[in-house]
Amino acid sequence: MPKIVDPRARRRAVAEAVLRVVARSGLEAASLRNVAEEAGLAVGSVRHYFGDHDELVIFAMKHLVDRVDQRVRAHIDLLRAPGADGDRRARAEELLEEFLPLDDTRHEEAVLWIALATASRVRPGLRPCALELHGNTLLLMEHVLRGGQESGGLPADLDLATEARRLTALVEGLTFQAVLQPEAYPPDELRRLLRHHLRTLRQKA
Repeated sequence: MPKIVDPRARRRAVAEAVLRVVARSGLEAASLRNVAEEAGLAVGSVRHYFGDHDELVIFAMKHLVDRVDQRVRAHIDLLRAPGADGDRRARAEELLEEFLPLDDTRHEEAVLWIALATASRVRPGLRPCALELHGNTLLLMEHVLRGGQESGGLPADLDLATEARRLTALVEGLTFQAVLQPEAYPPDELRRLLRHHLRTLRQKA
């Protein structure tokens, strides 16, 4: 009896293989052959699900985003929960920390994000995906700041669009530096810098 293959599960397995190869050896190493070997599949099996290399990488990166999104949504649900106002500041900080490389999982995700962003500069097929990921991060930052403003934790006259861009730049910059020189930006220092920035927002007149 022929083995029944779940196409969605197979595509996810290939996506995980892409992410492992990229995290270990860089985006240029994520050839169809290397990915197939990592996934324990024939090259033809990978080609059956993905038309070309860009399609493969884009799917893998969106799979990565889905992983992060599940964690972020759990934090958002906590922020929206009844009686959350007293803990809102701490919960908002925990949400933002999901974008910093504070442990092995988030460090690997940061490496993958930087690999995609760098490659998208010279590979037009990857650029829309990279821009979409950045845009989604920017929208989330604005959402978090708006929630802080509506709860009274941030000044009512805060320029949300500008501050969302500043916060996004801070988080992305810290992420890059922590990947580049982790000894200078350990988790405690990343948390300190993020919280310092948020304090300055609360102190704005």
